[in-house]
Amino acid sequence: MGKGGQGETNGVEVKRQLPEYTWEDIQDKTTNDNKWLVIEGQVYNITSWSRRHPGGPKVIGHYAGQDATDAFRAFHNDLGFVRKYMKAIHIGTLKQSQQEVKPIDKDFRELRDIAEKMELFKPSLLFFSLHLFHILFLDWAAWAVMYYFGTSWVPFLISLMLLTTVEAQVGWIQHDFGHLSVFKNTKLNHAFHYFSVGIIKGASPLWWNHMHYQHHAKPNIMDKDPDVRIDALFVVGETMPVKVAKERKKSMPYNWQNYYFFLLGPPLLFPVYFQIMLFKFIYSRKAWMDLLMVMIFFVKFFSLYTPLLGIWGALAFYFSFRCLESHWFTWVAQSNHIPMDIEFDSAQPWLQLQLNATCNVEQNFFNDWFTGHLNFQIEHHLFPTMPRHNLHKIAPLVKSLCEKHGVSYQVKPLSTAFADIVRSLKHSGELWYSTYQAYHATTS
Repeated sequence: MGKGGQGETNGVEVKRQLPEYTWEDIQDKTTNDNKWLVIEGQVYNITSWSRRHPGGPKVIGHYAGQDATDAFRAFHNDLGFVRKYMKAIHIGTLKQSQQEVKPIDKDFRELRDIAEKMELFKPSLLFFSLHLFHILFLDWAAWAVMYYFGTSWVPFLISLMLLTTVEAQVGWIQHDFGHLSVFKNTKLNHAFHYFSVGIIKGASPLWWNHMHYQHHAKPNIMDKDPDVRIDALFVVGETMPVKVAKERKKSMPYNWQNYYFFLLGPPLLFPVYFQIMLFKFIYSRKAWMDLLMVMIFFVKFFSLYTPLLGIWGALAFYFSFRCLESHWFTWVAQSNHIPMDIEFDSAQPWLQLQLNATCNVEQNFFNDWFTGHLNFQIEHHLFPTMPRHNLHKIAPLVKSLCEKHGVSYQVKPLSTAFADIVRSLKHSGELWYSTYQAYHATTS
């Protein structure tokens, strides 16, 4: 007998009445041995399925004991195809009296329906083709400048800036492929994701999926979003500094973090931390296809640049553009999130969850290009599969919906967004210090 409510008796298919559950039955099903969630009023046991989930076990596990309806719709383009796999884990229905949809959720779902009718999920292949072409052209130009003009300081620096631009921009377009927002065909998105993030950028697509999908599922949620799992070096938000101050007698001097951020944050994220985590992930998951893509990147890079610069010169060139690329990525990525709310999970509605954790940067041609359209971070988080060239079209409707429900919708100049990173680090560091002094003075 199947688990999806269908049985068979003497060759005749019969329907089995599925049980009803209350939220009290569901909310404590959050352990590795027993995980349930709710989608569109239906209850699913994801205990075993989470281990085989294409997006990784954690991204779906973060919604255990909660309503995952809007997250489910946000991450999947072909809902009909996905629902076929859900039949086997369908165990019941949420009790009818508890299926009432909150007004904020109802309005957001209507907004998504409007976006679909406006064809805002339809990608422009011309847009993405031009972006990919300009990346490939700059990649060639970075090598050609030193090949034709020598390796003196001027061509060296020009090549360095060109390759830094390539790596930053391919970071944005691989993000598009990773979110399945370029092609209707999922396999094509995956293929170009491997090409862009693997061969051009030298990173693991599976590692990116593992980290980034968790971030989108629960942005700025402590113990769930890996992007704020940084308390070994930094404390952020209002809750983390207090928690760390009370739990640890010895730790980093967080009250100085707004200063040492400039030494340990942007300069080292890509050249050191990401390099270590990348290979650690590949080895632990036995992701040999990802390893092959990364090796192709390194073979290509050193084959091109070692004849020009020698092995030590090529290594210096490599770590130089990684350091510059790291600055570019860190300032852009953190400007939308670090100054925002960072709390424990309280199962907030999708709109409120994403808006509490994200803000926008003003639109202009440079900001769109420089950030890969992640200046529309709010809209991207609400609709992660929407092609980035359409995010500005849905923005006015999102802002109107936020005003209706009293949800803060923040838009900043780029310079203010960058400065707010440092301001928020300073505030969180001071909060840690005052709590640490007060708490340990009374407990010592």
